[in-house]
Amino acid sequence: MANSPGEHIAELRKTYSISRETLAERSGISVELIEKIEAEGHIPDLAPLIKIARALGVRLGTLLDDHEELGPVISRAGEAAASARFVTGLPDEAAAKDHQGLSFKALAADKNSRHMEPFIVDIESDAQQEKSTHEGEEFIYVLEGNLSLEYGAVKDILKAGDSVYYDSIIPHRVLSADSNPVKILAVIYTPV
Repeated sequence: MANSPGEHIAELRKTYSISRETLAERSGISVELIEKIEAEGHIPDLAPLIKIARALGVRLGTLLDDHEELGPVISRAGEAAASARFVTGLPDEAAAKDHQGLSFKALAADKNSRHMEPFIVDIESDAQQEKSTHEGEEFIYVLEGNLSLEYGAVKDILKAGDSVYYDSIIPHRVLSADSNPVKILAVIYTPV
């Protein structure tokens, strides 16, 4: 059974008889990046996963799930920390050994047929990422630290207790606003 997003993508491609080249064409993601995601488990940020999920006709959660629950899914305190799904925003491959980038911890990974993806995200002070754009909406609540938000031409700093809700189609990214890590609750909604 597939566990990583890359393994899920490869399994779905095989099931649907879709080549990497066809998936690249449908998703707008390069063949090289799809190969890197499948073979190495590389996740540059969520935008490529969302685009790949759309091209495959599945929910983003399908690429992230281990198994699915039909009833409510409860995430107990401390369990999210043990459920890191993937890390993005690494400065480069060599630095990946020393830095954590943005670490996404799923809060409802086992919920069947969900359209929202709630995460606790730990953002290291030296995390780097490109602006991303994808269908859907995002809600972010800052739990700890100072968050730098870049949304289109808007740049702002959010502090603990602040929140933002935006359309994900506008190029955006979040980083640490200073030399300290940041912890956020992020909920990503992607239409079916």
